[in-house]
Amino acid sequence: MRGTFQMVTDTATLCLYDLAALKHRLEDTSDWWSIPVDELAEVNAGHCLFLNLGADGVYEVEWSLEDVEEDSDPDHAAEREKVYHLQVPSGHVYLGAADDVTGGELEPDETCEGVLFQLKPGNYACIISREASRITIVMTPSNQGNNMLDDLIRI
Repeated sequence: MRGTFQMVTDTATLCLYDLAALKHRLEDTSDWWSIPVDELAEVNAGHCLFLNLGADGVYEVEWSLEDVEEDSDPDHAAEREKVYHLQVPSGHVYLGAADDVTGGELEPDETCEGVLFQLKPGNYACIISREASRITIVMTPSNQGNNMLDDLIRI
């Protein structure tokens, strides 16, 4: 499974998450994730990956799913790639502008700057790379579903 789309962001951030993983944020303010400690807590819990892009604008995002189980060393990715982990409890996943992340009693839908797609529930390693305004995300099944980061993700 794979796809490519263009998105426009006014928050300089791309996000990837299972809608069920952030249900607890539905009643929160729409910009709850702009508080760094809240953003980092959700990323480390594996509930969402917020990928800070450094600038607003138009981005081309290419994503794919590889069926191969991740090996025991997730740091095998090339030097320009980063590996982060994500929990997918329901399989209903959003990838797109963080402008549309769950909050303020709203969830992403077909009108958002991104895509909604189905994955098999479980944990995923997400290998992320960027070249200029092109972002590539490769997801593979993983045993690990959380991260242990000290800082926000910047790509």
